[in-house]
Amino acid sequence: MPTLQCPICQRRIRYSSFEEVPYRPFCGQHCKLIDLGKWLNEEYRISEEVPDEHRRPPEDRAQAEKE
Repeated sequence: MPTLQCPICQRRIRYSSFEEVPYRPFCGQHCKLIDLGKWLNEEYRISEEVPDEHRRPPEDRAQAEKE
């Protein structure tokens, strides 16, 4: 039987089908919401620097593409 480990509480869960683990990779809704809260509170960050062309407002990018 496959197992997964919840990234929040580290609990190991054994399952035989994906239907048994609807909140994967989390063990349940509680851990899924904890993870969402961490993203919303900016506790997680993507470490890659965003290129300048993606920092401009969309209308500026559209104008630059026309030129």
